[in-house]
Amino acid sequence: MKLLHKLLPGSLTTIISLLCFCASAQSADIKVLASVALTAALDDLAPVYEKKTENKLTLGYGLSAELKKRVADGEAADLIILTRPMMEDLEHQGKVAAGSLVDLVGTPVAVVARAGAPKPDISSVDALKRTLLAARSIVYADPAKGGLSGVYFAKVIDRLGIADQLKNKTILVPGAQAPEVVAKGEAELGVAQGSEIVPVAGTQLVGPLPGELASTTVFTGGIGAASKSPEATKTLIQFLTGSEAISRLKTKGFEPSPPRG
Repeated sequence: MKLLHKLLPGSLTTIISLLCFCASAQSADIKVLASVALTAALDDLAPVYEKKTENKLTLGYGLSAELKKRVADGEAADLIILTRPMMEDLEHQGKVAAGSLVDLVGTPVAVVARAGAPKPDISSVDALKRTLLAARSIVYADPAKGGLSGVYFAKVIDRLGIADQLKNKTILVPGAQAPEVVAKGEAELGVAQGSEIVPVAGTQLVGPLPGELASTTVFTGGIGAASKSPEATKTLIQFLTGSEAISRLKTKGFEPSPPRG
């Protein structure tokens, strides 16, 4: 090495500098904005992706309606993950790169009870109605705040004709806190995305809403129109739809999104 320094001192320094530059040029900072329902899953997957690629992820979560507004108002992100209709609207507005939308995963709107409690019967629409009427208290996301499961469940209880009967025993939370409220014993039952229930200790996922009331929220990713790292973001999307990520996502209450026909 000393001989090489003597022979090519300037060249060696240049080569080392170029190698360092190339290594750093291969890494990228990727900002992700995603629905709060994906928090546990992405927090788990981020270090795996970063180790594989040396790219750095900055993760931001929020209620889908709030995030959509932030992006529509001009907030930039490399990868945005919201519901398909929201992403299509942002693509139409020119906030998401045209043709970049990819359905990633889905999770059902489900019922949560405290771990160890008798599992309530939600095997049919009628059984769910009886269970809700018999419950001492119920918690779900405040529809006025835009939480996806709360917006949907409010329509469910209207459809069942029991909104007035549940009103006085309903607890509304601003976001994805319903499973935590159930785990603490502050509500007997809750309704949330399956992916919001599974990671919370002290809860049991009773099951998805039954029959014609069943609803699966599909989360779609898209590359921000102002992304400074579109190619790196594509590798992140590929990772999230790959077998390793899918196997981890299943443990968090997600299922692979079926191909669009």
